[in-house]
Amino acid sequence: MAKEKNQPKNNNEVSYEAKDIYVLEGLEPVRKRPGMYIGSTGVDGLHHLIWEVVDNSLDEAMAGFCTEIEVALLPQNRVSVKDNGRGIPVDIHKQTKKSALETVMCTLHAGGKFGGESYKVSGGLHGVGVSVVNALSSWMRAEVCRDGMLWAQEYKKGKPQFSVKKIGKCDARGTTVIFEPDPEVFKEIKYNWDAILTHLRQQAYLTKGVKINIRDLRETNVKLEEFCTTCQVKTKSKKINGVDDLKKPAGNGERSYSFYFEGGVVSYVKFLVDDREEPVKHQNIFYVNREVENIQVETAFQYTEDIQGYEISFANNIHTGEGGMHITGFRSALTRGLNDYARKNGYIKESEENLGGDDVREGLIAVVSVKLKEPQFEGQTKAKLGNPEARTAVDTAVAYALEEYLEKNPNDAREILGGCILASKARQAAKAARETVLRKGIMEGLALPGKLADCSSRNPENSELYIVEGDSAGGSAKQGRNREFQAILPLRGKILNVEKARLDRALTSKEIKALIIALGTAIADDFNIEKLRYHRVIIMTDADVDGAHIRTLLLTLFFRYFKEIIEKGHLYIAQPPLYRVSRGKEAHYAYNEADKDSIINDFKKAKKEKIKIKIKSYGKEIKLDDEELPEEEEEKKHGFGIQRYKGLGEMNPQQLWETTMDPKNRVMKQVKIDDANAADKMFNILMGDEVFPRKRFIQTHAKNVKNLDI
Repeated sequence: MAKEKNQPKNNNEVSYEAKDIYVLEGLEPVRKRPGMYIGSTGVDGLHHLIWEVVDNSLDEAMAGFCTEIEVALLPQNRVSVKDNGRGIPVDIHKQTKKSALETVMCTLHAGGKFGGESYKVSGGLHGVGVSVVNALSSWMRAEVCRDGMLWAQEYKKGKPQFSVKKIGKCDARGTTVIFEPDPEVFKEIKYNWDAILTHLRQQAYLTKGVKINIRDLRETNVKLEEFCTTCQVKTKSKKINGVDDLKKPAGNGERSYSFYFEGGVVSYVKFLVDDREEPVKHQNIFYVNREVENIQVETAFQYTEDIQGYEISFANNIHTGEGGMHITGFRSALTRGLNDYARKNGYIKESEENLGGDDVREGLIAVVSVKLKEPQFEGQTKAKLGNPEARTAVDTAVAYALEEYLEKNPNDAREILGGCILASKARQAAKAARETVLRKGIMEGLALPGKLADCSSRNPENSELYIVEGDSAGGSAKQGRNREFQAILPLRGKILNVEKARLDRALTSKEIKALIIALGTAIADDFNIEKLRYHRVIIMTDADVDGAHIRTLLLTLFFRYFKEIIEKGHLYIAQPPLYRVSRGKEAHYAYNEADKDSIINDFKKAKKEKIKIKIKSYGKEIKLDDEELPEEEEEKKHGFGIQRYKGLGEMNPQQLWETTMDPKNRVMKQVKIDDANAADKMFNILMGDEVFPRKRFIQTHAKNVKNLDI
């Protein structure tokens, strides 16, 4: 309601007039709220800058105008992305009255993807990609080679430093963008080489006929001029856009990769299967590449002997980590197609129930890629595809091709369905076992496991569960805890390795059943994160080999069957101290070797200062050097003691509380999943049935192990 003119004004009232309305112009909104455009200003957002620039080059490749792309990491946090596409237009834009290059680089929602026929499909969603990179860069340079001429423009924090210039001639075509992320936006600028390789390898698989070169020159003394020939007004080179035209940088430290795949997603499936090192169930990879209602669908899959499956999806080459309509369509067609074939050929009897979605995805390695004119993503980071027509297109294409594939490859069909039917029987057995576990809890009045020492709080946000190794440590933890909010669940021995066992067998384990009931979430199809009884679930094991093994088994269990607990940030690992270093009545706890050495050095300094040990030689003062003394002699000489904790049970309840359970003093690590595929692969290597991958992993990393406790 508008305030009357003669109404008295409250002196404490905050001004809200026309002058208080702020209009952010140009790229200012991006700098004001960068997270809205790139997801975050952390490591993911930093790499998102590279993806946005590379996406423009890939759009040229998908349109059929680009065959080679180069990404180079340069000194001083700079990144160069070069392609041999058509080159961004440089003529004057009718609407902005500026060069089209400047319009694209400095204006949100500007590009060739909003109409016309410049791009049939593209990865860009809002046309904000390269302009957002420009806004969040302290420095950027764009070079365009087209129509026989070389053009350039430079920017600082999104603002052009001069008009687009014609600075030379060139006999090629393409675009080069070099940028330097702004340290005012990104507090830590550190590129992950492996993440860049993984992302660009994916793009090469998804874009047939394009070669992607990646060079890491951060540790070399390469000069910017070797990449940015327009950094000076006068250029020495006439040909600047050919990917092989770059001078070899002076100095060493360069590493590089090149990716080029003719097989497309079939090659990608082969790579994923080989990378997991699991035996395959069938030899012929399913593949379909078909256009349905102007949507290009390309999908491939193969089954392995692994219990776990893996699906990865893309829309216009953008990785949709949260899936979407295209994955829904694929799953629907796969489940329906296998059931139809199984019933038609007598694999499933009339009295038996259909195969479920989980049954047909056990051991499945699949890549689903769609290309469509106007993709609808959820958020600028494009994690999930929302186009309903994508579901219909994928369902139609896969259903048609799957029927043909099964008929032409009966041996493959038999192997696939044999695995699916086995998974179905295991699921039904697991369901019965799961219901038994839950029914037992109901029959006992929802009684919690007898070994669980529960907390008095019934508020999950304030409650925490310590999963403790053994009765001895459990006893200390129960006595030392704060009963108001800390619950203790001791586990006896090592739990079942669920990486090698299906759920029905896992549910025969008393320890696993006790944990399921204690958590309150149930498991598998019945899992409900809202029923989690503790918002901090803490794994607390001994700091030795057995403790590490038990911790790994528990992490495997949580990753396979309680992944959402990890994703929601509820799983932690306690860090008990390794040493107790004492001198007289003074004692300190050390959580690693560095802590221990620091405490010992402090004791040494205090001792030396107290008794003033001095040795004079030739009129100079020399301090006593104990470096070569055995540890036992050092302890005697300086009067301190070192106790190495082999197990939690060695600490009395008060010590365990002070060091590992007191929120004021304790050290805990939160378990996170940064890359689900990498985590899945690692669990498969370390905990799976195949011995050779595990042996090779140990041989590869053995030299990096420090303080091996045998």
